[in-house]
Amino acid sequence: MNKIMFFAHLRDRVGEESVINDVSGKTISELKQMLEEKYGLKLDSVMAAVNEEFASDDEVIQAGDTIAFIPPVSGG
Repeated sequence: MNKIMFFAHLRDRVGEESVINDVSGKTISELKQMLEEKYGLKLDSVMAAVNEEFASDDEVIQAGDTIAFIPPVSGG
């Protein structure tokens, strides 16, 4: 199983800080597509991290990995 974490407005949209799902064997890109369809998210500009390290869209998720989605930050 994998823990999928959401930050900022993504957490608000999903309604949860995290969800548990078995996504091992999928790429980050495939997971993004799955989450976009399920929650109506827009993840094309969102950074992904696997086990607290930034990951590319083609990285394959392993069993037990924690995946986090972090939207771009703007400041002033």
